[in-house]
Amino acid sequence: QVQLVESGGGLVQAGGSLRLSCAASRSLFNINYMAWYREAPGKQRELVAKISSDDSTNYTDSVKGRFTISRDNAKDTVYLQMNSLKPEDTAVYYCMGRWAIRTYWGQGTQVTVSS
Repeated sequence: QVQLVESGGGLVQAGGSLRLSCAASRSLFNINYMAWYREAPGKQRELVAKISSDDSTNYTDSVKGRFTISRDNAKDTVYLQMNSLKPEDTAVYYCMGRWAIRTYWGQGTQVTVSS
């Protein structure tokens, strides 16, 4: 079993920044990929950003140029740097990791952006 623990959420004004962290209980060296998802009230959970084993990254269109996903293998931690935050970024953000055929989720961290 792999534990993923998110941190770094909170309340921020529009235009501000937050950095989310996801600490894994398993090494990131052999991951397939890690990703951040978000779920806003009344909406489906959506993929925000993804980083693959070769460090290639993908972003949903609404966050391109504002969010950056990265990882620190030495700390087994994945980050999501969020800049120029907008009220529509308000959601619970979840970390997801895939090792071989297994997928693991964190408990989520709330991000609230006030206008």
